[in-house]
Amino acid sequence: MKLASMPYYEKWFILGAIIGVVAGLTAVTFYILLQLFEEVFITYFIGMSSPKPLGEGGTLDFTFNPGNYLLIPISTTVGGLISGLIVYTFAPEAEGHGTDAAIKAYHFRQGKIRWSVIPVKIIASAVTIGSGGSAGREGPTALFSAGVGSVIADLLRLSPKDRRIALAVGLGAGVGAIFKAPIGGAILAAEILYKRDIESEVIYPAIIASAIGYAIFGSVFGFTPVFGPYYEVYNPLKLPMYAVLGLATGLVAILYIKTFYKVNTFFKKLRMPNHIKPAVGGVVTGLIALIAPEVLGPGYGWVNLIEYERFAALYSPILPPLLLIALLPFLKILATSFSIASGGSGGVFAPGLFIGAYVGANVGLIFKHLFPSIVPNIAPFVIIGMISFFAAAGRVPIATLLMVTEMTSGLQMLPNAMVAIATSFLISKDNTIYISQVPTRKDSPAHEASHETLNNVK
Repeated sequence: MKLASMPYYEKWFILGAIIGVVAGLTAVTFYILLQLFEEVFITYFIGMSSPKPLGEGGTLDFTFNPGNYLLIPISTTVGGLISGLIVYTFAPEAEGHGTDAAIKAYHFRQGKIRWSVIPVKIIASAVTIGSGGSAGREGPTALFSAGVGSVIADLLRLSPKDRRIALAVGLGAGVGAIFKAPIGGAILAAEILYKRDIESEVIYPAIIASAIGYAIFGSVFGFTPVFGPYYEVYNPLKLPMYAVLGLATGLVAILYIKTFYKVNTFFKKLRMPNHIKPAVGGVVTGLIALIAPEVLGPGYGWVNLIEYERFAALYSPILPPLLLIALLPFLKILATSFSIASGGSGGVFAPGLFIGAYVGANVGLIFKHLFPSIVPNIAPFVIIGMISFFAAAGRVPIATLLMVTEMTSGLQMLPNAMVAIATSFLISKDNTIYISQVPTRKDSPAHEASHETLNNVK
């Protein structure tokens, strides 16, 4: 029996397994390249130390070494230039944060992504992030894993509908693998396509693919949650505090989105070759990093340090620690916007976690000062800040709730997180960092034929 003509569950069990294996192997390849370029640019060229999260071999006893600090702008500029030359020479659709390109392909291009996008996105993103660009690894992983799904569908001569599903399944498998969050990755595949809807047909194969991708990636790099385990005893007295946190993260999420696309519009109007624009963005990012090197890269290690109140590990040549903590969400927004919206290659999810974490840290410090007996530490505010911020910015409340819970093993925080997410989601309205999202399935060109058939029946 041909795969294309098999019943739904049998077909997508097989396809989900295939996509999961390839997505997992691709995520491993990307992560190795990312580590390689970080060694070249950050460790050897600049000579600077960079903290890692607990789940990736990091420690809370980190001491910052600035190295040849003034070389930071050179590193980010060179990285931006190399990335721009690679992307705009071989696959211009690989520019930017990647996930939105995959969403656009799902709705408007019948799920088609050129095979050349996969190696281009892997290399360009590894260079951008490895050189210090303020970007995350989920966007590149989402695009090239979605590309894997699309290419596999073409090789097997599947229908456009099946190609779209394969694309979304690949997206979820890649993200679930590289964040060690298979449940969240599976739901993300179905949720991230819409502002307020979900693609139910994607969930079953995404569960299979995400589990397999996670198993492969974890077998190589370990299964410890990215931010290490955190356990908190549930306290209902904190619920109003998390509503306040949701208000703060929702407002900052709007600022993140508006700033990102204003910078993007500026670079689109800038009269110079597209190949050079990411280098210009790299210059600005590097200059911001001279004030606060915490903005470089995804910043997961800095999230762990603020979670456990290791304020002494933070560094700025001009800002005192408390002022640095207060300003870091906004400095990270600027650094991310110039790194990616200029045409650089990287994700917006990881920077979003950093921004949300530091918004949470600021809110947590206020409540700790006001109610020290109820708020003995700021860790839960940091973690829930991550969740509620990107739930609002990416319109993905369920997936983000699951993913960050998996990344911290903090199940007891779920009720408080739900309150924060509901508030931030309400505040941010229809603003989204993924502009190719459509409101619902009814608004997607991918479902036009089914809606026409339904109307004809009526």
